[in-house]
Amino acid sequence: MSTLNSTLARVTDDLVARSESSRQEYLRRLQTSRDQDPPRQSLSCGNLAHGYAACSSDDKQTIRLMQSGNIGIVNAYNDVLSAHQPLADYPQLIRKYAAELGSTAQVAGGVPAMCDGVTQGRVGMELSLFSRDVIAMATAVSLSHNMFDAALCLGTCDKIVPGLFIGALQFGHLPVAFFPAGPMPSGISNKEKASVRQRYAEGKASQEELLNAESASYHSPGTCTFYGTANTNQVLMEVMGVQLPGASFVNPGQPLRQALLQETTRRLLQANASGGYGMADIITEQAVINALVVLLASGGSTNHTLHLVAMAKAAGIQLSWDDFDAVSKIVPLLVRVYPNGTEDVNAFQRAGGTAFLFRELRQAGLLHDDVRTLMGEGLEAYELAPVLSDGEVQWSDRIKESAMPEVLSPMSQPFAPEGGLKLINGNLGRGIIKISAVKPEHRYVKAPCRIFNDQLSLKEAFENGELDRDVIAVVRFQGPRACGMPELHQLTPFLGVLQDRGFQVALVTDGRMSGASGKVPAAIHLAPEADSGGPLARLRDGDELELDAATGRLQVLLDAQEFEQRQPVQHSQANDTLGRNLFTSFRTFVEASDQGASTFRF
Repeated sequence: MSTLNSTLARVTDDLVARSESSRQEYLRRLQTSRDQDPPRQSLSCGNLAHGYAACSSDDKQTIRLMQSGNIGIVNAYNDVLSAHQPLADYPQLIRKYAAELGSTAQVAGGVPAMCDGVTQGRVGMELSLFSRDVIAMATAVSLSHNMFDAALCLGTCDKIVPGLFIGALQFGHLPVAFFPAGPMPSGISNKEKASVRQRYAEGKASQEELLNAESASYHSPGTCTFYGTANTNQVLMEVMGVQLPGASFVNPGQPLRQALLQETTRRLLQANASGGYGMADIITEQAVINALVVLLASGGSTNHTLHLVAMAKAAGIQLSWDDFDAVSKIVPLLVRVYPNGTEDVNAFQRAGGTAFLFRELRQAGLLHDDVRTLMGEGLEAYELAPVLSDGEVQWSDRIKESAMPEVLSPMSQPFAPEGGLKLINGNLGRGIIKISAVKPEHRYVKAPCRIFNDQLSLKEAFENGELDRDVIAVVRFQGPRACGMPELHQLTPFLGVLQDRGFQVALVTDGRMSGASGKVPAAIHLAPEADSGGPLARLRDGDELELDAATGRLQVLLDAQEFEQRQPVQHSQANDTLGRNLFTSFRTFVEASDQGASTFRF
């Protein structure tokens, strides 16, 4: 491994110093849990009897002797998420593997898991971001029985993994592992799917044609194959060391996936038996910076500018958007997977996958090696790929080079010299822009703005021909306090059509776009949001805006005093159907986007 990059070392040192107080408080809480409430040993006879009443007689005896580990399984299984449907069978397999090692496993609890694909553009999406915090709380409830010596979190998708992660960190004195179901096999090409969506937006494709295309893309059990938030989650879990090397992108039903689940179970029990470390020993400032590096090098989801901040904070680590910006300037883009390319994560896996990506970054001094993982000390094991040998996982160094340089490039030939995410600043606040899928000629837009207070209004304006010009669409009152910060991904086809017609087009919003942010420049997550009186609330139709992704500047071209003296627009909206009324307190107490948009105060 090369010497650690000096900028990366400085950013990490700053993060450690900034986090000293909160990190020590987090570790103090865990030590108190370890001392005052050791798993099972602090339970009364009545507590223990309730906890294993439904177990087999053999398991009851094993649990009561307290001489071996009992794994608590937190499962995000449901039938609506294709990525989570295979998780139905995993608990029984984990019990079997644990029993073979003289130990036990119990389903500690289930957590809700909603599909952003189902709720895109619908009011249900207003619960999506907040579901992360609900999942964190449900994870804590699941593990609160204190029956467990270790935890195994089963989940894959957008808010689910961050929620499991935040909740599990509150039990960071225990060993914790994560395990996904893997991606579905490839369907129709992403290029073809995007083309049908865009033609439908123009009225050139029927609803039946659109449904057929979507069904051919999302067609079987497993994660959606584009490189959005769900698949970004998996890469981050790997590089942070709470998921086994190469466990991310093995398809469901493959013998290797089952063998990886068995190996995960074994390593969790081994960690418990050694008594040497818990999740908190793995998730350090160095591990968080490693996750940030890989997020940027892979062109990962914009949602992680929220999630990674919130996840780090749950471990007492004060990650900021300034860290994203500083690291992005030294980390090259090494991955092109849709929407940042035409191929999908199955092609990424065939090209060399995480093993090749991590090796390139580590050898270039862009990953910390002074970390602990499920595999032991350091990241060298994460440069290896899992292979099946006599029904068991072995680790191979067979991946020497990328099999598809157009998908996964070496450090010597990066797709871009900087990472795919940039910090946006200016007189409209702070935000994020993902430029890895935006062509250089579209990264600067100067045009009058058109103001919308909801998604539907933009769609109607497009259909009425009102946007056939150079325009920066401002969709405001979409932040966490206003309505839960829904994704605005359904706007992409309309804006893409305008761009293809030769107009200068961009999106500015205090909402989210998507893990699949695409070819139109989108300054998102603007903070402070309009609902809090942020600058977006003072914009008017026709104000000229300038968005320069290269320099990270977003501004309204008005006299500063004139703009400051404008009264912010007030906008109220109904949040009382389909359960949204239950989340009023979340909207009231949520932190700003640049703080992770969390309702927790760590």
